This record gives sequence, C-alpha cells and structure tokens, in this order.
Amino acid sequence: MTPAVDSVAVPPRGHRVRQTIAQLRARILGGEWPVGGRIPTEPQLVAALGVGRNTVREAVRALVHAGVLECRQGSGTYVVSTDELAPVVARRLTDDRMAEVVEVRRAFEVEAARLAALRRTPEDLAALDGALADREAAWRSGRVADFVEADAALHTAVVAAAHNAMLAELYASVGVALRSTVAQAMGDTLEPERYVDHGRLVEAIRAGDPARAAIEAGAFLEPPSGA
Repeated sequence: MTPAVDSVAVPPRGHRVRQTIAQLRARILGGEWPVGGRIPTEPQLVAALGVGRNTVREAVRALVHAGVLECRQGSGTYVVSTDELAPVVARRLTDDRMAEVVEVRRAFEVEAARLAALRRTPEDLAALDGALADREAAWRSGRVADFVEADAALHTAVVAAAHNAMLAELYASVGVALRSTVAQAMGDTLEPERYVDHGRLVEAIRAGDPARAAIEAGAFLEPPSGA
C-alpha cells in the first residue's frame, strides 16, 4: 500500500522536491515520526534537511495530498498514514455510512484496548494519563473542535499502547472518519448528557485487565453515539 515517491504529485521544479519527499518518507517509515505524531516545524525541517523553505513546503504539501500527512490549523502537521488508505476512506465518508464507521472503530478500538492492557508500558500509561487530562480540559472549555481532537488523541494513545504497528497504521488511516463520528455525536455544543467518561478505560488498561478494557472500549461505540 505504500506509494513510491514517483507516485506522489510533485511540482515541475523537480529534483530537490522529490529528494525531500524521499527523505521525509524515510523518516516516517523508519519510525522517527510515528503515525499519530507531529513532524517538526517548517524551520526545523529546513535546518535538518538542508533545503529551502519552499522546497520543504512543496514536499509537505505533496505528502498531505497523498494522505500521508495532515495539517491541523493551529496545531501542526501530523503523520496520519504511511500509505494511501486514508484519502480513500475520507472519500467514502458520508453521513449515511456513519454506522459502518462506528462498527469499524469498534473492531479496531476494542482489540486495541485489550492488547494495551496486556502490553502497556510506564511510558504508555503516562501518555494515556496526559491524553485523558487533555480530554477533560477540552470538555470543560466548551469548544467542540478542541474536544473532538482531544478525544481522538486519547483513542490514538490507546492504540499506540497496543504496540501493534499495523493496527496503528490502519487506525490512523480512519482518523478523519473517527473525528467525524465524534463530531456528529457532539453536535454544535457540548451538552452534559453527551459526556462519556473514559477514565474507566484508562484504569482497566493500567490494571492490566484485558477483558474489562475491551468491555469499556466497546461501551463507547454503540451506534449511534460514536464517542
């Protein structure tokens, strides 16, 4: 599924941009910038890669177009996939398929929670605690967009704690769909009756209880709630 550099749309100016795309992809595929993680800022990339700002900008834009990177306003540029599955999923995402999206999320997230309870490290638990705290803070802020991002980040941290690279890549590929189900469930405002506590999921993972972690993860994903 991994696209070759030549398959990525590149401006006519050429060779340097292609080389920069290759360097960026090598770092992504090598795990330096994992799926779900943020890549360095544009000035940092310029310094690290030894190329001009325009070259970096065009290379990043090409990888965004290919579905490998995603620019998030005010947050940075993130690795969302190492293949071209993400844009395919995004193109197929429509309101009448949201129930299918929730079913796919459930398949991924229940197994991820089960594996995370078996494989989590102290670093994973710290990341989960941080993501949970950020999610709570985003809810208190009352901003739907912030909460959607924070909720997605927590679920992504659970998947990361499963330590299954293929699962992480597939899950990242449905990131747009994931956020859409949460945004749809929340509506225009964060109403108290829509709040779902994720603390029990984190505690089940911390306790090393795979059965309880799977139950907690599945409980969030009964259509049509989706969060």
